[in-house]
Amino acid sequence: MAEVPSYTLVHEPSSADQPTLQDLRFQLERGNDPIKIEAMKRILVIMLNGDPMPQLLMHVIRFVMPSKAKLLKKLLHFYWEICPKLNPDGKLKQEMILVCNAIRNDLQHPNEYIRGATLRFLGKLKESELLDPLIPSVRSCLEHRHAYVRKNAIFAIYSIYSLDEHLVPDAADLIMGVLETESDTTCRRNAFVVLSTIYSTGAIEYLLKSYDSIPTMDELLQLAFIEFIRKDALHNTAQKGRYLRLVFDLLEAQSNTVVYEAATALTALTSNPVAIKAAAGKFIELSVKESDNNVKLIVLDRVDQLRKRNEGVLDDLTMEILRVLSSPDIDVRRKALDIALEMISSKNVQEVILLLKKELSKTIDQDYEKNIEYRQLLIHCIHQCAIKFSEVAASVVELLMDFISEFNNSSAVDVIAFVKEVLEKFPELRQPIVGRLMSTLGDVRSGKVYRGALWILGEYCISESDIRDAWKRIRSSIGEIPILTSEQRLLDASQEDSNGEPAEAKVNGSKPTSKSSRKVLPDGTYATESALTSESAVNAKLEALKAASKPPLRQLILDGDYYLASTLASTLTKLVLRYSKISDDANQKNLLRAEAMLIMISVLRVGQSRFVKAPIDEDSVDRVMSCIKALSDMDKVDLVEEVFLEDTHAAFHAMVVAEESKRADKDRIEKERNAVQVDDVLGIRQLAKKSAVEGQDEFELDLSKATGTETISEDISSKLSKVVQLTGFSDTVYAEAYVKVHQFDIVLDVLLVNQTTDTLQNLAVEFATLGDLKVVEKPTTQNLGPHAFHSVQATIKVSSTDTGVIFGNIVYDGSSSTETNIVILNDVHVDIMDYIHPGNVSETQFRTMWTEFEWENKVNINNNSSASSNKDIRLKEYLDNLVTYTNMSVLTPEASLKGDCQFLSANLYAKSVFGEDALANLSIEKEASGNIVGHIRIRSKGQGLALSLGDRIAASQRAAK
Repeated sequence: MAEVPSYTLVHEPSSADQPTLQDLRFQLERGNDPIKIEAMKRILVIMLNGDPMPQLLMHVIRFVMPSKAKLLKKLLHFYWEICPKLNPDGKLKQEMILVCNAIRNDLQHPNEYIRGATLRFLGKLKESELLDPLIPSVRSCLEHRHAYVRKNAIFAIYSIYSLDEHLVPDAADLIMGVLETESDTTCRRNAFVVLSTIYSTGAIEYLLKSYDSIPTMDELLQLAFIEFIRKDALHNTAQKGRYLRLVFDLLEAQSNTVVYEAATALTALTSNPVAIKAAAGKFIELSVKESDNNVKLIVLDRVDQLRKRNEGVLDDLTMEILRVLSSPDIDVRRKALDIALEMISSKNVQEVILLLKKELSKTIDQDYEKNIEYRQLLIHCIHQCAIKFSEVAASVVELLMDFISEFNNSSAVDVIAFVKEVLEKFPELRQPIVGRLMSTLGDVRSGKVYRGALWILGEYCISESDIRDAWKRIRSSIGEIPILTSEQRLLDASQEDSNGEPAEAKVNGSKPTSKSSRKVLPDGTYATESALTSESAVNAKLEALKAASKPPLRQLILDGDYYLASTLASTLTKLVLRYSKISDDANQKNLLRAEAMLIMISVLRVGQSRFVKAPIDEDSVDRVMSCIKALSDMDKVDLVEEVFLEDTHAAFHAMVVAEESKRADKDRIEKERNAVQVDDVLGIRQLAKKSAVEGQDEFELDLSKATGTETISEDISSKLSKVVQLTGFSDTVYAEAYVKVHQFDIVLDVLLVNQTTDTLQNLAVEFATLGDLKVVEKPTTQNLGPHAFHSVQATIKVSSTDTGVIFGNIVYDGSSSTETNIVILNDVHVDIMDYIHPGNVSETQFRTMWTEFEWENKVNINNNSSASSNKDIRLKEYLDNLVTYTNMSVLTPEASLKGDCQFLSANLYAKSVFGEDALANLSIEKEASGNIVGHIRIRSKGQGLALSLGDRIAASQRAAK
């Protein structure tokens, strides 16, 4: 008896609306074609849901089969496919003789569509007795005038031959004859595909016979040849040389699809460097020619895979890959630059830098999509090139310095950070780079960039001449000092020019007095000009003074950038201390010392006046005062030089070393992953078993992974940890669920146990959800016997990382027909950690996203040390526990977190499988009692992720307590 096929269930909206058998018979007997079509659809849905409805077979044969409507014939084909065609004894039903005659008539129908559709339907039939009388009609269709009939007849012959070879014993000869005489390309392609499956020797003969003309054939045939070559070359090594030559020829085909498949097949057939380079060259050419960004990314992924498997082979194609930068899409550019960075060597680094310089200048002259992001990407790539190859570091820094005044704030900050790292790693480049930086100092207008530049001058100006030059540049950028006095003088001069008389404003910043005067209003009445209007006039003049052209450093301080002011004080202190250490000129030492203290005092005074946008904060005052104190006591305390000249540089050096070790670890892990050891086992495909992985085709392995048929071993303990108890042990039905999380859905495998001695009728498990969850597959209704076990599955779609809850109940019929029993299930909470993975972004990207994201969730932290598990816990340990519990990565460098301190601040980042970014800033301190207090601020683009992470952190605190 033939195995009964299984079909996908079709949902019936309401079982109460299901028509009776008598209604369906009446619709088939008395209805017109539209009514019969609707009746057939209802019948098909009912049959697919498990009811074969054998009573309707004769009605369908009598009243539906004679119809000439094409849609009804199509529905009839579906019906013949799923209806029971055999008796209980396994023999064909007598009614099928009528069906066979109707099918034969359709195979001989003058309409080519009906013939073709019937031929396609024959591929679904699995009964040899039914197919046997139809063979002559199918063979005659191979010579039909229309190509649609012939191409379907070829596949019909194949399906019949696959079911029973004795039905068409000469199938191979038939298909060979079709190949010899057929002119339609689709039919020839179908014939070759069938021949390669049922008679590979004949396919090889035809391929070798048509060898010279294959490069000029149609695209469909070329693809079929490539597919056959890829499979046959694994077993037929004698023809491998010819196959390779043919695939090489197909690399020059007109169709991009053929070129892609040929290049892919070539990399699967051989690992010869020439072939690999040719395939990679075609992939790169496709990524440049194709307009679809998805195709570009797929092809670039192929190039990246080839690069990893064949290290050093593709290095000559680095400049070719960078041609992809002509694409306007930022993701394509990023992918191309990432691949090119891994392929750069000392031979081509100069060319790469020159091309990146041109692209960088285009971001200033032209308006690209996501221009700022692309510029930052180019700067990052130039940065990586300079770190890897010291010979280009000097030219790279000079290149970026040329653009620093034209860059926006974030790009210029990246440049300064890059310059700091280069200066630390390459001491021989410090002198020219510092000189170049000093020459561009007057063009800088960003406070962040100026802070970085001042720090560089304070750390790397080590000669007397450098210190003097830096001092001159800084002084010219500050302007006249004291700042407050000079600004007041400008205000006085402005008021004299406007009023014709001296202003009475005082130097200490007090409000100017003004005499009352009578003015005539527009309506003719009199009004007195008060002191308030005079004050507003003075404020307007102050704004005009600020808007006037001022030196950049002075303007930034007047705009309220006091972090820059504290950096200026620290830099001046370092320069004075270093100059006093290397110079014997006592007068010059005292002059610099006094001028530095004057500048600092001037900054403090102007910060407390009305000439600035906001008053100076206490932290900046303390920082500047500590620098003034250090300069006043520099001859008495030796510790001052150690703190300013050694400790700050040592801290930065530790950060650079940590970043370098992180990059080295990443490269080492990548090499270890792709390395082949000398004692590794050699896999010989000819000697391997058919089921061995080494003998499988690469595409078959990809297919098994995509379809989920790949065998994956799972730890039993990890399975048990995902089992959730849904009901109690004393309930009539005990239920527990194994929660299996895929990438975008959750499968609940529910075990049901009847704990009573009665049969539970119509037992159903009903689930509902809260949040961005949706139940897409509901368990079916079952009857559960006494003490019986039953498993059901429910599939739930996940669309975001929002906190989700799955709840439900079990319903079954009671002793009477009107009684229904309900068992409430425990809630199942979706663990967002299954959808969040650690990520890594640069500091600039983190700050940019932090500014853009509008959803913030602030979670207060109060870790009580009275609990034994929290006793004497360090801040770094708390951070490590938080990272483990939230699946986030720490962006703050490890060197900045070393040591034990009462305060800790760190940035964290994670990315969800849905592409959402999660940012977090942890700020905690340890009190004298041992308690850890503070808060963590979480930001994301959407509300769900921020709230879910906050709930996760709050739950971890409750668990710790």
